[in-house]
Amino acid sequence: MFIITLTYLKPAEEIDALLAAHRAYLHEQYENGMFLISGRMVPRTGGVILAVADSRADIEAVIELDPFKEAGAASYQITEFVPTMAAEIFSQFKQG
Repeated sequence: MFIITLTYLKPAEEIDALLAAHRAYLHEQYENGMFLISGRMVPRTGGVILAVADSRADIEAVIELDPFKEAGAASYQITEFVPTMAAEIFSQFKQG
């Protein structure tokens, strides 16, 4: 499982201009089963995505498709972890 943290590199106006395309990208990844939950940080300096994938390389490849990435509007940090405890709603993702 992966936590993807986005940090905005551009002003809010440029982020807002890309938002519709970014949301379409997110929707596609939800449909593919890779993204589980996402949202903006508070204060609005970026976003967080919880994702599942077979490998970090798969996550990196999907990030390249994000309109924020394509426009140089955000940087990305990927944290991989092994979920060993979870609330019932997430219990299907436990690995240990």
